Amino acid sequence: MAEDVRGGDIRYPDVVIDRESPVPLYFQVASRLQQQIESGEMPVGSRLENEIELADRLGVSRPTMRRAISYLVERGMLVRKRGVGTQIVHPKVRRPVELTSLHDDLLKSGQEPRTVVREARVVAAPDDVAQALGIPFGADVTWIERLRYAGDEPLALMHNAVPTSVLEIDPEALERRGLYDLLRAGGHAPRMAKQVVGARTATSAEARLLGEQRGAAVLTMTRTAWDEAGRAVEYGSHVYRASLYSFELNLTT
Repeated sequence: MAEDVRGGDIRYPDVVIDRESPVPLYFQVASRLQQQIESGEMPVGSRLENEIELADRLGVSRPTMRRAISYLVERGMLVRKRGVGTQIVHPKVRRPVELTSLHDDLLKSGQEPRTVVREARVVAAPDDVAQALGIPFGADVTWIERLRYAGDEPLALMHNAVPTSVLEIDPEALERRGLYDLLRAGGHAPRMAKQVVGARTATSAEARLLGEQRGAAVLTMTRTAWDEAGRAVEYGSHVYRASLYSFELNLTT
């Protein structure tokens, strides 16, 4: 059983294994446990049994169980702590790669977005930003820096440029609402975008703001979005904590 460190025990959910399926057994086990963690049936803070006992309970081999646990550790849902064991932690924010805002995605996933606007001022667009937006070099944009939280955890450091000819940005409104919400309200709902996702290590300043160690892994995303009329409405360059965040793609043939 999983031990709830806040008191009492919880029961492991039934994990149905289809041994005829082409899906690897470890992935079947990990996916089912992930569902239970995300739904709250296996609460944050509870501890797992050791791998041998858990493998016996679920009817799989120890290497299969070890690989399933490692998969969930890599996805930020479990953490191994010396002297404590394997513990359930807050699951990562998994964001589908589609034209949505982080603010909207957090709300849909039942989390509480909170925003601190660190900077919002009108500047001459840097050449690379102007080129991405397709506006004249030096044209006025509102340059925005925000720190986005999921609950009490800092999650992303976000930089955006919005042409002043598209929308005047109210920093107070931006702390209450997402940027895309303001663009929609202003008649410039994003409809198309070019997006690039990458990864690197955090700078000292980024690590300090995001509550990470210097050199921690971060995910990056740059995006240019256009409205229905084909007008560029925003350029974004964002950094996300890899320990709490991932991008999710659904692929079909």
